[in-house]
Amino acid sequence: MNTTGTTPSRTVDTPQYGLAAFVAIVGIVVLVDGLGLDPGFADQPVQPYAFSYAIGSVLVVLGILLAVATWRGDVAQPEEGEDVDLSGGMDWPTLLQLVAVIVVVVALINWLGWAIMGAFLFAASARILGSRRLLLDIGVGVILSLVTWYGFYVGLGIPIPAGVLDGVL
Repeated sequence: MNTTGTTPSRTVDTPQYGLAAFVAIVGIVVLVDGLGLDPGFADQPVQPYAFSYAIGSVLVVLGILLAVATWRGDVAQPEEGEDVDLSGGMDWPTLLQLVAVIVVVVALINWLGWAIMGAFLFAASARILGSRRLLLDIGVGVILSLVTWYGFYVGLGIPIPAGVLDGVL
């Protein structure tokens, strides 16, 4: 309770209100987009537009709740266990190495295919980020790239470049 007789001043938390508005606007867009969906088959228990209505409504409600919570002065608790030193600078060599790996993958994926370039991407990223077990990095990279290739290509029907391994995979 305020005993001084003055009203407490509220600071405007513009980023919080911006996030609340963004979430609500995305919800409205999802709702409006759901209006244009064609109805499914009559025997379907859940029509396609039901998901749009549900997700859009939840987003609008969450945006409103965030705005109300911000207006009331609720703020998130700062993380105490963060292990990143925010006073330090950016680790530019690591960032540039990761960018170089991504550029190489993008440049060679159509020729060598995802199985090879995915293994390279995963293994090289692990090495750059500090792993010191080369054989494990390569093994995990190969397994991840093959699982993702088969998951997308066979499981989801999304074509991913096979490259030089076309016909083998």
